[in-house]
Amino acid sequence: MNTRHITTATCLLALLSAVAADASAATIRVQCEQRGTQRAQVSVDAKGLVSGQSYSAAVVSGGNSAMAAPQRAAGGEVQFDFDSNPGDIAAGATAITATFITGGSVTGKVLAADGSTLIADTVACRVRNR
Repeated sequence: MNTRHITTATCLLALLSAVAADASAATIRVQCEQRGTQRAQVSVDAKGLVSGQSYSAAVVSGGNSAMAAPQRAAGGEVQFDFDSNPGDIAAGATAITATFITGGSVTGKVLAADGSTLIADTVACRVRNR
């Protein structure tokens, strides 16, 4: 192998290592709120991702699940909102039912373009009576 091939291979390996390090440094924040049977809200935010790459999010509660459309990470961050409120859905939130949250908790996942889970967290939801 000549010097040019070794340098190219070394650069490629360094680039792949940097991408893997970025993905492993990802953090997630999942927040949710249930307002009686009138409204459900979930947000999934992630940092430490590779800028410019596409990610999607999934949320699961009991037997309910929803998937957000993919979006590109900007500054290594993505934010996904899920809501039962028509105004928030019109503003871009992924639609979920008002009774989406069951058992008082939600699991939020950030998914790579190939559908594999990069990071996930399960949280207890805030419950409000109205």
